[in-house]
Amino acid sequence: RPVRSRLVGGKAQAMFTGIVEHVGSIRRVESLADLSRFQIDLGPIGEGVKLGDSIAVAGCCLTVTAIDGTLFSFDAIQETLDKTRVGGLREGDAVNLERAMGAGGRFDGHIVQGHVDGCGQVRRFDKAGESGNEVELNIVCEKELAGQLVDKGSVTIDGVSFTVVAVVEDGFHVALSPHT
Repeated sequence: RPVRSRLVGGKAQAMFTGIVEHVGSIRRVESLADLSRFQIDLGPIGEGVKLGDSIAVAGCCLTVTAIDGTLFSFDAIQETLDKTRVGGLREGDAVNLERAMGAGGRFDGHIVQGHVDGCGQVRRFDKAGESGNEVELNIVCEKELAGQLVDKGSVTIDGVSFTVVAVVEDGFHVALSPHT
């Protein structure tokens, strides 16, 4: 007979906007048997963050597991390490950070869950626009991942939310404004 369970006081799923709040620094990486532990300096966005809070680290939703001043620890399981940029992070690396969106907070950017579907690679940068200030990134990725995207939809790359300019068979293109 199936076991029934009931969640009491469960936490709602974290949501992000894809607007980077701070670029932090990886201070320590510890490889354990079945996961890696990262200590990251959250700098000014660490104020008010507590154990169990969600932070988008390079666009990947990770949970705060320890706090020491502005240094926050996060554990990443093998699936996360395999499917995200987090698996390649090393001490000293810079990383895009965003706190989870508060229920009463101002919404900006796109709705981002921080659940990464796959990785891509920049095939090339193309200057665009009359002034040449706009840059278009041509990203190559698995066909299955590209097939989930639509023109004018949104995609998050390294924690930054973009509008898809075009979907191609083996990837997609996004445009970067000069500010981005």
